[in-house]
Amino acid sequence: MVDHTHALSFGAAASDYDRFRPTYPEEAIRWALDGLSDAGRAEPGDGGQVVDLGAGTGILTRAVQALGFHVVPVEPDQGMRTQLAVSTPGTTALAGSAEAVPLPDGVADAVLVGTAYHWFDREPAHAEIARVLRPGGIFAPIWNIRDDSVEWVAELGRIAHLDDKSADLVQKNTDFGPGFTAVEAREFGHLTVLTPGEVLGMIRTRSYWLTASTDDQRRVERELADLLDTHPALAGRETVELPYRTLVLRARRL
Repeated sequence: MVDHTHALSFGAAASDYDRFRPTYPEEAIRWALDGLSDAGRAEPGDGGQVVDLGAGTGILTRAVQALGFHVVPVEPDQGMRTQLAVSTPGTTALAGSAEAVPLPDGVADAVLVGTAYHWFDREPAHAEIARVLRPGGIFAPIWNIRDDSVEWVAELGRIAHLDDKSADLVQKNTDFGPGFTAVEAREFGHLTVLTPGEVLGMIRTRSYWLTASTDDQRRVERELADLLDTHPALAGRETVELPYRTLVLRARRL
């Protein structure tokens, strides 16, 4: 069952979300789109060759645009769409969801999803994604997952209830249904550099924080401040490196 309260909680923090959430490494995006023909590159107005589904504020959209692809973002939350328009000049997100994509059949050469696939109602979403993809088109969800093998990062996750559902998907051998080939998986190293204040800013964009009680929010702030002030890897640092594992799943439409 999709938790719509959490899934649609991010619009209230759209500006901070865009500021503090990490982008995606170029090599991960290139792998996701590997084999996409030159037809997948187009001038704006030529069609939605790459669809960014659940586009949020456009973090993945901008990274894909930087590689020369025309991107059509689709996002259900009005607050996120508004921030995307501010952060991504010349790009307007369509109002829609993974279960109801507002695009014609076979229009996309690829559908990418940046850290949002775990919010989808997967069976209807897979059918919709298959519908908008051309035969042989690519479907590739991507996640930035904090590297909890680093001790302080694991402690950060415990304090702020940062539960990465994406790891569970991989462990369950995710497939995308009968319309797709078997799923391939690849992992890439990634990191972002943040000030201690920006670490707190990032935490304030997480669904747990956005839906938590004021008491729980204050508790997270206190324990996070203590972690940043006292942990040997963090104390006295003007900036910290927050490591990620960027996971990409990829399949093709049959």
